[in-house]
Amino acid sequence: MGLMHVRRFWVAGVILIAVVALLPFSFHSERHLETATRVEGSEAETVRQELVSRFHSPFVDRVVLVVQGLPPADSVEGEQALATIVAGLREEPGVSGVVSHLDLRDPIFVGKGGGTFVLVGLSSTGGPVELLVPKLHERINTLANQLRGRYPAVKIELTGEIPLNFDIRKASADDVRHGESLVIPATLVLLLVAFGSLVAAVIPLAVGQLAIAATLAITGLLAHRFHLSILVQNLATMLGLGLGIDYALLMVSRFREAISAGHEGSVASVMAARQAGHTLLISASTVAIGFLALLTVPISEIRSIGVAGFLVAGISVLLTNTLVPAVLGLLGPRIDAGRMPFTPKLDAQRAAHTGNRWRRWGKVIVAHPLLALFLAGTPLLLLAWQATHLDTSVPKGDWLPESAESVHALHTLEQMDRAGVVYSLRVIVQLPADSIAQTDAGWNALDRLSKRIASDPRCARVISIITIAEGNRASLTDISRETRRTFLSSDGHEALLEVLPATSVSLRDQVDWVRELRKTGAATLTGVPGATLQIGGIPALNADYQTIVTKHFVPVVAMVVVATLLALLVGFRSLFAAVKAIVLNLLSVAASFGALVLIFQDGHGSSLLGVPGGTGSVFPLVPIVAFAIVFGLSMDYEVFLVARVLEARRSGLSEVDAIPEGMARTAGLITSAAAIMIVVFAAFTFGNFLVVKMIGFTLAIAVLIDATLVRIVIGPALLRIAGDWNWWPGGLAAPRKAPVESCE
Repeated sequence: MGLMHVRRFWVAGVILIAVVALLPFSFHSERHLETATRVEGSEAETVRQELVSRFHSPFVDRVVLVVQGLPPADSVEGEQALATIVAGLREEPGVSGVVSHLDLRDPIFVGKGGGTFVLVGLSSTGGPVELLVPKLHERINTLANQLRGRYPAVKIELTGEIPLNFDIRKASADDVRHGESLVIPATLVLLLVAFGSLVAAVIPLAVGQLAIAATLAITGLLAHRFHLSILVQNLATMLGLGLGIDYALLMVSRFREAISAGHEGSVASVMAARQAGHTLLISASTVAIGFLALLTVPISEIRSIGVAGFLVAGISVLLTNTLVPAVLGLLGPRIDAGRMPFTPKLDAQRAAHTGNRWRRWGKVIVAHPLLALFLAGTPLLLLAWQATHLDTSVPKGDWLPESAESVHALHTLEQMDRAGVVYSLRVIVQLPADSIAQTDAGWNALDRLSKRIASDPRCARVISIITIAEGNRASLTDISRETRRTFLSSDGHEALLEVLPATSVSLRDQVDWVRELRKTGAATLTGVPGATLQIGGIPALNADYQTIVTKHFVPVVAMVVVATLLALLVGFRSLFAAVKAIVLNLLSVAASFGALVLIFQDGHGSSLLGVPGGTGSVFPLVPIVAFAIVFGLSMDYEVFLVARVLEARRSGLSEVDAIPEGMARTAGLITSAAAIMIVVFAAFTFGNFLVVKMIGFTLAIAVLIDATLVRIVIGPALLRIAGDWNWWPGGLAAPRKAPVESCE
């Protein structure tokens, strides 16, 4: 065996050892991933930092304790029961502050039906703050049991941003487990059908699993230093199974062709690596480009997906181009071991027979290219037209299953007409000179601001130092230090207003309200020139999120399109092939977005996916993330097809014969790969995490459209129409290569 072949085994061995060494780090990687969304440089993030540094507020991170089954909080008996809860909460490690009706005597704390709520501030130095939630659950269960002797109907639940994030973490992990439990058996069946051999089927599946494990391990390590989202584990699993299997499928298919042609295992593995390796590098490059573009968006969730996707693509192609050929070289003809009884052993005759149907189909397309374009293009254009109605804002309804405690507690708050406490606008006003606490001018300015906001019909309540002091500045001395820290900065020049939206105000209307307040400005609202106003909280974060995504969407699209075009020009040395691939990809993306609008946004058939009535809009991150992923994935099949047609042309076939030949060689592979990807993505469509459902659905539809109408109808038809222009300006000359025999 020659030096090159030995070197391949050494490289494969080193890579395998490195991947195996990473495996232990993948088991607990999700502990270090964040659920909280971070929008770098946003106003909402600035407000959060101000509350930490200028106010030293104990309620920067907080949860809402929803209490039912006790006497009303404004009764003597209710206050005694509430005091038991508050005292128990203050003893819990990680609790930085507690505010209830006992502290503020504000009617907002007494909801419809007599229920109440308690605000609990949290502080964590040992990881994400939502990791405190399990201990807090234990504490409130203990408190509920203490009270149940006198009040059998007592019920205490947690909600708010942090408990919702905790349940998002749980839903994400559950979706991954559920998705894998569906995908792995289904994928194995599809691979067995495609190859007819257990050994051949297991190799792509193993590559996918190794790619997932290595990606999760690396992202888990990176999360110690960088903010990475919990979405990493969902996307790494989806893309690892999709790309890892896709790439290995191509390599194994090439190897089996070489074996069926009579080559020995070592020679066949080198041939497969040489023939498929270049195609895979082009494909992985186009996929990686989309993920790299996501890194330019200053939102932690989107950047995290970019990191995970880039790692998955890189690791998948690395394993496929090194480890897989080495394993195949060792197996040789034993690649057919574990042959299924329903599938005959692969040989040259069967290989030729398998492609006959696709060859005949290719001849039909070549004979009638314009008709093929019309029949396949018309429904795609109609579907793509629906994408013009895409509405990227906060979807209506629940993002998590009703069974999640945080969701159930939020619904309870809605019934109490107090849901605004979860979605409060955290408004910080800064006066240029006058101290709010020490001067009449500052006090009056804050009073005007409070009344102006409170007069808006969207407002349920404004809580500020003004309302707590009941408008009397002299009573500030009677207010606790904890409360003063919450609503006044240490220098007295900044004040916090907690603005609770009415329960009837939708998340979308809350976002609009934030934008209106920002546009109006502090000078108008307070009557003080030079005053400034900043708004944080969930509605403000949603507003900033949408603004950032909208601002970066077109640049990301342009970056992906231009970089992909350059990669294809280098790979194929053909202007038409590159431009055609870009146009067809854009069509696939637009059509998949159209399907997203019809099903999720408009609700046509959405009940089948567990979203009855639709969502009314789409999460802002879904289109930009789906575009980056779909654009690269769709390119896979274009690269596979064009590469085979080019090989056929270089072998001496005419364009008319080369196109059906290329289809005969790739259409079956494309169909198998697409079927696997569709199964992978569709499995996550039936999970509980709404944003992952949307992404999984969009990817599944995009692959379905791309692998059927686009690549086996429209693509070949355009190749036929273009003729020799397909290969301009590079021509048909093949790059110089060393002969395969030199590797022996």
